[in-house]
Amino acid sequence: MSASHYPTNFGVFMAPFHKIGVSPTVLFERDLAIIEMADRLGFQEAWLGEHHSGGHEPIGSPELMLAAASRTTRTIKLGTAVNSLPYHNPFLLAERLVMLDHLTHGRAMMGFGPGQLISDAYMLGIDPATQRDRMLEAADVIMRLLRGETVTEKTEWYDLREAKLQLRPYTVPELDVVVAAVTSPSGPVTAGRLGIGMINLSASSPVAFEALRTHWGVAEREAADHGRTIDRRNWRLSAITHIAETEEQARQDCAYGFEEIWNYLAHISPLPASTKPDVEGMIDEAIESGSVLIGTPDTAIELIRKLADQTGGFGSFVTTLTDFTAFDKQKRALELWAEYVIPEFRGQLQPIREHNSWVRNGEWKEQTMAAISAASEKYAQRTTAAP
Repeated sequence: MSASHYPTNFGVFMAPFHKIGVSPTVLFERDLAIIEMADRLGFQEAWLGEHHSGGHEPIGSPELMLAAASRTTRTIKLGTAVNSLPYHNPFLLAERLVMLDHLTHGRAMMGFGPGQLISDAYMLGIDPATQRDRMLEAADVIMRLLRGETVTEKTEWYDLREAKLQLRPYTVPELDVVVAAVTSPSGPVTAGRLGIGMINLSASSPVAFEALRTHWGVAEREAADHGRTIDRRNWRLSAITHIAETEEQARQDCAYGFEEIWNYLAHISPLPASTKPDVEGMIDEAIESGSVLIGTPDTAIELIRKLADQTGGFGSFVTTLTDFTAFDKQKRALELWAEYVIPEFRGQLQPIREHNSWVRNGEWKEQTMAAISAASEKYAQRTTAAP
């Protein structure tokens, strides 16, 4: 596979999955610190989720967090992953994202989905069976608004009358928007129909990994049917990861919070519940199934190449961070991504290796020594000839 098929952009995604029992204020500050650190280390994107119940994912308004992050970062793009569209009036949500785009000087991104936690929908009086249809309704309206249209549309849950954004996005030609996908074709269908990007979550898990084989083809066919164009560079894949200097160290790091977070994920996501009696067995099981990556930078590089082979190519890899590990271990993992993984795919290491090999294998030392000898001999001759 050619290098062009590999991702050249990298990001971090935090739902976030935090351990319970720590001050939420402290956790929010740590989330912001991770984004600031990712910006300094050269990551291209940071994504935050929206959830309203469960305790482990305490951010109810990713836009507010991202606005705060924009004040202390310089280049990293900041996205919602994802806004749950059935929970919002589409006009008001579009306005908030455009405002974020202005505050960030064009670094805002919007990810959307139907809403993952049924408990969120219950509190809002929303029938879960309606969420995907409502997501499609709202997404269509939001894209029309972002593209400058005036929208008059009434449904059972919103009524828009000549609605038009008074602010256009800062980003030209349009705000970067993606739809979430895991295994079903609904994400690719939506991406193609609206002409937007896609972010596949839990991409390394067995069922999701298999779905990657067909997802982009579905999106391309849908785009062609609706007169849209889409670009693989706007396709993002995300997987839960933790890397350390050695695989043994990575596993030890995950003893901190793996059991608590993994048991929670088993209740809210397609990831399988563990049958193992101890955390070591749970970690082994999750790694062997492909549901998570816990290893080294080399392990991460291998996974990304495997994902590229499976998909035919994608634009960005986004590592999902969790409280499997303590805060300091998460920061070290980010450093390892920046030191070894990201430059491998952005083409920054090969020229250095080639120059090193060129210099080490050449006759440069012999020429240097010859030049030194010649200079010394010339000086000796000059001093000998002097009166």
